[in-house]
Amino acid sequence: MENAGFLLAAFSIVWAVLFGYVLVLLNKQKKLQQEIVSLKEALKEKKG
Repeated sequence: MENAGFLLAAFSIVWAVLFGYVLVLLNKQKKLQQEIVSLKEALKEKKG
């Protein structure tokens, strides 16, 4: 297989991009969860 190095490089790049994308999504999810908690607390304060 003459192009095995290129194949390995392509797979490595794809996995690195996928891993980075998952990290970005996890970070966004964490921020959204914090915002939800904050909004719930603000709603409780406003009601009572």
